[in-house]
Amino acid sequence: MTSETKPRHHSRHHAREIALQILYRYDGETPTPSGLALADDLKKHFEHFQVTEGVREFAAELVAGTLKNSTELDLEIEKYANNWKIARMALIDRNLLRMAIFEMGRFKEIPAAITIDEAVELAKQFGTADTSSFVNAILDSYRKTTQAAG
Repeated sequence: MTSETKPRHHSRHHAREIALQILYRYDGETPTPSGLALADDLKKHFEHFQVTEGVREFAAELVAGTLKNSTELDLEIEKYANNWKIARMALIDRNLLRMAIFEMGRFKEIPAAITIDEAVELAKQFGTADTSSFVNAILDSYRKTTQAAG
């Protein structure tokens, strides 16, 4: 059993799933919504899909943080994605990678292994046959490097 309890694990998984769907929708929009526009859009999405309160906060933080830091996240991803540019990656792949790397940096209380496992599960659910291994390899490389760096 992990340090996350079953209900928390389930709600975080659901939050990650919702965040990925929202990030996918925003990918390529210029400019990406921020501040009040993003908060309003998230509120409408959560209400429309009847997202529970416990899931909303984590999903909103993942979306807002990933969008706000996407330039830096993309640079990190490209360091570990040998010969792959962000623009060439499938939408699901790059948004999963952005979100997971943001989560690893922002939510230190969540073990990186759990974040990676969750990203791999979402990759299997939403990606192609190759997405889960691609995402796992990049995130595992990122984790090893950042843990070694301290």
